[in-house]
Amino acid sequence: MTETPNPYIVDADTMTGEMRPIRRAVLSMGSNLGERLANLQGGLSALLDTPEVTVVDVSPVYESPPVDAPPGSQDFLNLVVAIDTTLSPHTLLDRALAIEDAYGRQRPVERNAPRTLDVDVVSIGDSKISDGDLVLPHPRAHQRMFVLRPWHDVDPEGFLPGHGWVVDLLADLDAPEPSRRDDLDVAID
Repeated sequence: MTETPNPYIVDADTMTGEMRPIRRAVLSMGSNLGERLANLQGGLSALLDTPEVTVVDVSPVYESPPVDAPPGSQDFLNLVVAIDTTLSPHTLLDRALAIEDAYGRQRPVERNAPRTLDVDVVSIGDSKISDGDLVLPHPRAHQRMFVLRPWHDVDPEGFLPGHGWVVDLLADLDAPEPSRRDDLDVAID
């Protein structure tokens, strides 16, 4: 997946008049602390309220064991959100971090510690970025079943720049399948 179906669609910045392309982005959300489903719904609602972001599709909710997490960490609820946006990659990252903070995300020293809400920018069009703040595409997305399985649900023809088609990445990945939780739902209206 690269730009929107018509890459010539642009949106003018109302402050500067600058024209910016609308890009398709993929975000992954997860929660394994507190009211997990409410945290995911809150994160999604915050995205829906974000100017210059249009939620295109949301995957079903999945449950999966934590990956590389401290002992005793609880299972995650995960979903993937496809959006169209004119936000710059760094502005979208800033918004994702602000949403995490709004839901009580603590940033501990310990890697992969439990969290109330995790919002990862997985890809934005065919952008490739690597600087101190942002790496696109997400450096571990191609190894994460809990990202690829729900991504495939929202976009069976999804493509992760630098890694390949989501369907092929899924077929090659030797990892446990997350459990689809059809009994849990998030609303996009």
